[in-house]
Amino acid sequence: MSTDNVSPTGTSPVPGALAQDHSHAAEYTAENIQVLEGLEAVRKRPAMYIGDISTKGLHHLVYEVVDNSIDEALAGYCDSIEVTVHPNNSVSVLDNGRGIPTEIHKKEGKSALEVVMTVLHAGGKFDKDTYKVSGGLHGVGVSCVNALSTHLRAEIHRNGKVWVQEFAKGIPQGDVHQIGETTKTGTLVTFLPDNTIFTESVYNYDTLAARLRELAYLNRGIKISLTDERERDDDGQFIKEHFHSEGGLVEFVQYLDSTREPLIEIPIYSEGERDGVMVEMALQYNTGYNENIHSYVNNINTVEGGTHVAGFRRAMTRTFKAYADKTGVLDKNKISVTGDDFREGLTALISVKVPEPQFEGQTKTKLGNSEVSGIVDTITGEALGIYLEEHPRMAKIIIEKVVLAAKARIAARKAREQVQRKNVLSGAGLPGKLADCSSKDPGESEVFLVEGDSAGGTAKQGRDRTFQAILPLRGKILNVEKAMEHRIFDNEEIKNIYTALGVYPLEDKSLNIEKLRYHKIVIMCDADVDGSHITTLILTFFYRKLLRLVEMGYIYIATPPLYLVKKGKQSRYCWNDEERKKAVEDMAGGKEDSVHIQRYKGLGEMNAEQLWETTMDPSVRKLRRVTIDSAVEADRIFSTLMGDDVPPRREFIEKHAKYAKLDI
Repeated sequence: MSTDNVSPTGTSPVPGALAQDHSHAAEYTAENIQVLEGLEAVRKRPAMYIGDISTKGLHHLVYEVVDNSIDEALAGYCDSIEVTVHPNNSVSVLDNGRGIPTEIHKKEGKSALEVVMTVLHAGGKFDKDTYKVSGGLHGVGVSCVNALSTHLRAEIHRNGKVWVQEFAKGIPQGDVHQIGETTKTGTLVTFLPDNTIFTESVYNYDTLAARLRELAYLNRGIKISLTDERERDDDGQFIKEHFHSEGGLVEFVQYLDSTREPLIEIPIYSEGERDGVMVEMALQYNTGYNENIHSYVNNINTVEGGTHVAGFRRAMTRTFKAYADKTGVLDKNKISVTGDDFREGLTALISVKVPEPQFEGQTKTKLGNSEVSGIVDTITGEALGIYLEEHPRMAKIIIEKVVLAAKARIAARKAREQVQRKNVLSGAGLPGKLADCSSKDPGESEVFLVEGDSAGGTAKQGRDRTFQAILPLRGKILNVEKAMEHRIFDNEEIKNIYTALGVYPLEDKSLNIEKLRYHKIVIMCDADVDGSHITTLILTFFYRKLLRLVEMGYIYIATPPLYLVKKGKQSRYCWNDEERKKAVEDMAGGKEDSVHIQRYKGLGEMNAEQLWETTMDPSVRKLRRVTIDSAVEADRIFSTLMGDDVPPRREFIEKHAKYAKLDI
């Protein structure tokens, strides 16, 4: 058990994690800090630098500071990082690296620490002699965090001394000054995000934990901890988790596949280096039907893939096909296979460390370095070839799975063609239950996927026919997490969704997005346990089969009210218990026995007018847009909730039960 200590306020020297003393730390000096440009525009246009100013941008601040510590770890100078969320939602990040240089920067005429904290694009990661590989190369770094924080305090343990400098909204509140002596090295940064800039100011523990866990797997051997001082456990201790992995990607792929039934005994793993590019790969086959490939470049999740993923896929297809041809299994089954067949039921992780990564587009989610493709291809192909030769029994199981996938793909093509004929080619054939809108402009049109014919009928009466379409769904739709592709296309409710939307996955897994008929797709289910289950089934369908619609921000969840509070001619809709209590307080001084409270357990309990004015009227309704903060964590959660393994699902529900409302 760790006894590491983190200062709750981040205002005093911390003995716990500043544990390493590096005799060669002098190599990292003010001379290594290169200045590229100033910091003027960050506060004026924050979204340009951190993506957005809501929850995602708020959490990005933490990742930028942690990235600096990870870079120290990648360079071999740090093995411990502690992240603490304080009661006021300020955050401290502590590492035991070399400490940011505090000497005077010759060109700037001020301390290197102040340069790093106040000048955009200033830092050691731009100097190849300081960091061979850098993870947080967003070009914003800790200076951007400083600019967007009401207060930031940097404490440096370096060269036997403790240095401190404080900032307010990016402006130094005095020079760097010594406050003590130390035998340790490291950096402690504490910052409070500026709530006049961010629309959200509360950190989500699970979001932070998911990223830190990911970093621990991607950088084996590093100890990372997360402490939440806003909440205590049953023993009165602050909530705290430790993330540490000696197995790296092998343990990561087992973690991701923990709720699926493995097909091979242990994951296949390889690592290698060519021309300064380090490659790690781990893959695991399971009995499911989904392909889950997650890729990273310098610890950055490249959700759009890139050249490293292309190299991995090419190596997989070539190596497995050569083995299948050699064994004669394809000739025996008289079947041809494609690359997709080799990846059905596959969970894989590819992590590359590239000295000078080139990313396509502003989002930095797709690697463009052409040389990386061949390097990954070579290293992966060699490893897979050796594995197949040394594990003939496992190889046979994998090839049998591939053959089944090929047969299912052919069956799915026929089912897909039926949907296509009914949908696009005929130009008609919309589902009979669909009450379409009169507008043909997808940008202004929206469709409600409504639970049940009764609620669907009410929604049809209450809608605005100009731009709102209604598609009632009968009961629970098919759980696509556990279904083969052709079974999905055969399911009547899913066929109706595909046909109503006008889009479906093509054989190459792409989406005919240009045919989409609505740019708002709203899931509208009852606010009870069954309704939540149906919502989850529909979300699973969109995540697994129409992910692009989620990524484009087209999927929403309607939030019908839970209560109607009435007293005389006064009435107020309430969406949670706090609003209900406030309504009772305002109307009757808090006396519930003097008001009438109606609890809505289903959409069917509302008439058409009530459903419109609470849930469908764009001027007052509360829609929740579905977004994905972490594709890796989303994959694991859907697998946990919708897979066959009961214990992980029970554990997940128990852990998150405090956030749920149950009808008993």
